[in-house]
This record gives sequence, C-alpha cells and structure tokens, in this order.
Amino acid sequence: MRIMGRPRALVAVVAGAFLLAGCGSGPSQVNTAAIVDGQRTTIDQVQNLLDRAVQEQPYARQLAAKHKLDLVGREIVRQQVLHAVLAKAAKKEGVAADQGAITEALQHDPLAGPVPASVSQDETAGVTQLVWRLRDHREAVTDQYLEQALAVKTLPTLSVNFDYTSIGAPTSESQAPTVDAKTARSEAFAKAEEYAKNPNAIRAELQAGAQGNVGQQAPALSSPEDAATVLFGVPANTAIAFQPNPSSAPTWWVAAVVRQRTTDKQVATDQVQQPTSGQLSAIGVRMLQPYLGEVQYKINPRYGVWDSVGMNLAPSSAELAGVVAPVHGGAPAQQ
Repeated sequence: MRIMGRPRALVAVVAGAFLLAGCGSGPSQVNTAAIVDGQRTTIDQVQNLLDRAVQEQPYARQLAAKHKLDLVGREIVRQQVLHAVLAKAAKKEGVAADQGAITEALQHDPLAGPVPASVSQDETAGVTQLVWRLRDHREAVTDQYLEQALAVKTLPTLSVNFDYTSIGAPTSESQAPTVDAKTARSEAFAKAEEYAKNPNAIRAELQAGAQGNVGQQAPALSSPEDAATVLFGVPANTAIAFQPNPSSAPTWWVAAVVRQRTTDKQVATDQVQQPTSGQLSAIGVRMLQPYLGEVQYKINPRYGVWDSVGMNLAPSSAELAGVVAPVHGGAPAQQ
C-alpha cells in the first residue's frame, strides 16, 4: 500500500485520455441475465454478444480456448450496472462529457480494431476492453470520459482517516510470509467482522504487537493507486478487508476501520502524484461506489454476485474480494 508519493503537480489529463486507456437475488424471469433500473437483459442477448466477440475478436477466441468466456459474460453485466450508476453519479456531481471531443475521437475510433496484444497481457484489462468493443462505441467512450472526469474532480478533495492492521504482509527482509493465502484471507475477513462489532479492537491488537497504525491520514492525491481501492470508496464508520496488491502480494491483506472520509474541502499535502490514464479510470469507477444504492439491479446468479470491494462481479459469494461492513452503532457520515 502506498499512501505517500513523490511531489508532483496534478495534471487534468481527462481530455483525450480515454484514447490511451490500455445487490439482490437473481431475477425471477426465465432467461433474464440482469435487470438494471428496469432495463432487462436476457441470457440470449449476452450469449449473442459472446458469439459476436468470438467471431470478431482474436482475444475472445483465446479466452474461449481457455474456457474463460465466463469472464466476458460477467464483464458485460458489470458494465451495464456501472453505466447506470455512472449516469446518476455524473449528474449529481455536475460532470458532463465533452461530446465534441468524443465525436472527434470517434472519427478515428479507438475501439474499432481488435484488443491490442499489449493490453491482453493483463486479463482484467483485456476483458474490459473486449466488452467496450461489443458495446455502442460512443456510449463506451463516453463512460470512460465520465469516469476519468469524475476522478479528476474528486482527487483534490478526497481524503480518508483510518485505523488498520496487516495480515500476511511482506516483511522488511522481503521474505515470503509464513501465512498461506487461504489462511490470510480467512483471518482478514474475521478481523473485519470483529472490527465491525468492536472498532476499538484494532488498538488492542496494535498494543499487543500487530502490524498496522491508528489514525492514518491518506489524501487520494498522495497515491492514485490506493485511491482506486475500497479504502477510499466507503463511508466513515465502515470496517473493511481487502488486498492492496493481490497480484504481487497474494497473502497480504489489510483489515481496517475507516474513521472519516472527506470530499468537501481541498486536501493540503505536498505529496502529490500525477495519475496515469488507467489510474484515473480505476479511481472513477471507485468513486461510483457511494452511488450503487441509487440503482436498482438484480443479477442472475449464473453471472455471479456484486462485489463492492472489487467493484465487479464475483463468481460467487465465497469468492468476494473482501469485506465491507458498517460499524455496529456507528452512523455512517455522508459522502
């Protein structure tokens, strides 16, 4: 986890940046994949998109050969949910897309060709870009623009204060931790649930020698990478468990209580990092988390369950990327 960065000036890179971008129970209707704010998508419609992807996109054929087209189906449903949430968030935040810039971008449509090989090296990014190409391109590009514009607006005023403990963290000697990934996950989930019941338990654990800190202040400007995590998306008085770097440190989990989340005043910090285009998009998606409750959605279990920590669909409730739980007796602050 990085919460301090090299001093740099934040640059508003949203204009044209999209060109560089490398819940409830299942619906009752038969053949329904998802219902989002009354808009129904059928399983047949998702399958038709999958068939089209395999026909048009070499990357989809690679996924099909590996029996991974389920990733594409989940991403189709995920982007439908995010599109609906984004529309409401952008309206409330006063963020609008520059349609002139989008029209100009579409004259050399960045989504017209196959998924670039460089992007497909990252499976998550590759699947995301694949589904962009299956959607209406103006809508997909507009969503990317709005996500990044939302991030640019929010970054200068976003800050969180939290207490945390680490489980299975990399050691100072860079040695592999003794705890295995399954045990670390189980411990992190248990700690988050414990902190939700007793948020002061963290301090007792730290006094007993646990790794972590109390009263950690983290401006989003100081680490755009961290700003895309669940730590910056939940309200005050929320217990969480998540992996800061799941790919490079699979046993490292953080269990925390977010004490304060501030979005209404300029953050004073001399530790500023310029976010990349990809980081802006990820932060923009994270900034949608507070607005998820404003969209009515039901997802067929065959496509998974909504995962607030991952802002994604998990294959099942047993495979969630973490925990988000309100602190018992704590009134969440307005975000």
